[in-house]
Amino acid sequence: EIKMNKMYLKMTAIMMASFFIFSSCATIVSKSKYPLSINSTPSNAKISVTNKKGIEIYSGNTPATVLLKAGAGYFSKAEYQVKFSCPGYDDKIVPITFTLNGWYFGNLLLGGPLGLLIIDPLTGAMWKIETEFINVTLSKSTSSMVPEMKIMNINEIPENWKTHLVRVN
Repeated sequence: EIKMNKMYLKMTAIMMASFFIFSSCATIVSKSKYPLSINSTPSNAKISVTNKKGIEIYSGNTPATVLLKAGAGYFSKAEYQVKFSCPGYDDKIVPITFTLNGWYFGNLLLGGPLGLLIIDPLTGAMWKIETEFINVTLSKSTSSMVPEMKIMNINEIPENWKTHLVRVN
């Protein structure tokens, strides 16, 4: 039984040492996804959140809360744009950026090279969001009287319009 207790203590010590050697500071202390609260005046504006590749990751209306990943790949921080639109108001685009997380440098003391070069850069925990709240006031549109040309897909057109279509090609 004494051998079993010594072996248990050795295994516990090895596991704890491994935890400190192979852990990453920012991943443990911080997070890799952040909630972004989005609001507007007027409320109920349509919003579209796109990532740095231009892919829409969220569509809805204000107020809303969106969970955003901090990383966009190995050593790459995420970037997003929130587009606000509301009838009678000018569209507005707000960039969402991430900065280097101070906890990332804790790897120099606790996380070691594995946390510094692999874990935190892969999980995105090396980045933190600059702001967790956006409150935008939209400006009244001055071009509401100007006619608008809109290109539509044939499937978006109401059935009763289709009899009035003229082939152009």
